[in-house]
Amino acid sequence: MVLISMEPFQAIILGIVQGLTEFLPVSSSGHLVLFQNLFGFKEPELLFDISLHVGTLIAVCIVFFKEIRAILGALVRLPGLIRTAGGLRPVFNDNEDVRIAFLILLGSIPTAILGFLFHKISNQIFGAVWIVGVMLIVTGTLLWLTRKLRLEGRSLLQVSMKDALIVGVVQGLAILPGISRSGSTISVALLLGVDREVSGRYSFLLSIPAILGALLLGFNSSITRNSVSGGMILLGTFSAGIVGYAALKVLLHIIKRGQLYWFAPYCWLLGVGALIWN
Repeated sequence: MVLISMEPFQAIILGIVQGLTEFLPVSSSGHLVLFQNLFGFKEPELLFDISLHVGTLIAVCIVFFKEIRAILGALVRLPGLIRTAGGLRPVFNDNEDVRIAFLILLGSIPTAILGFLFHKISNQIFGAVWIVGVMLIVTGTLLWLTRKLRLEGRSLLQVSMKDALIVGVVQGLAILPGISRSGSTISVALLLGVDREVSGRYSFLLSIPAILGALLLGFNSSITRNSVSGGMILLGTFSAGIVGYAALKVLLHIIKRGQLYWFAPYCWLLGVGALIWN
C-alpha cells in the first residue's frame, strides 16, 4: 500500500476540525469530507476518520468519567438491586444509573443496524460533497426547531424506551456526512420533551458504544482503506482529543442555556456553500 503524503499540519487541522465539530452541533463527518477535499484527498480516509473519532471518544470518557463509573457500578450491583427491589422493573423505574444504562443499550440497537447498513456504501457517501450540503441544511433545521422549547423537560426517570429508540435511530442516520450526531440526537430529545441536561448527557453517553462499534467495524472491513501513516494518525487523534475536551465543555454550557439554535445559520450557510462548490 502506498502512503499518501499527509503533512503534519494537515493531520493537526483535521484533528482540530474533528474535535470542534464532533461536539459543536455542525457535523464532524461533513467537515472532514470538506476539509479532506480541500486538501486534495479525493477518496475517504475512513480509518483516519475513525481514529479521529477515537480521540473525541476519549474526551467524552474523561468529561463523563463519574457518570460512566456510576453506571458500571450499578450494573455490577444489578443482581443485588433486583433482589432488594423485588424485580427489574422497580429498579428500572427508580434507579437513574440502571435506567440510563438500559436506555443506552436500547438506543444502540437501531444505531448498530443503520450503521451496519450504511457502512456498506460508506466509501461512496463519505466522498460526496453534495450529500454533505443537503444534510447540513437538515441539521440546521433540526437545531432551529429547538429555539422556542420550554425551559424544563422530562427527567431521566421519565425518559421512555420509545424515546431511546427514536434517538437511537437518529444517531444511526448521523453516519451520513453533514448530519451532526450531537446536534441531531440532542435536538430530537429536546423535541420529545426531555430535559436539556438529560438530553445532552444521554446523547454523549450514547455515542460511546456507537464510536466503539464504528471502530471495530472499520478495522474488520475490507472497504476500510488506510493510506495515511501511523504518525499522522496519532497526531490527528491527539489533537482531536484535546480540542474535543474543550469543545464538549463549551457545548454542555450552551445546552443548559438552550442556545443550540445559534448554530443553525452556520449549518445552512455551509450547506449551501457545499452545494455551490459541488
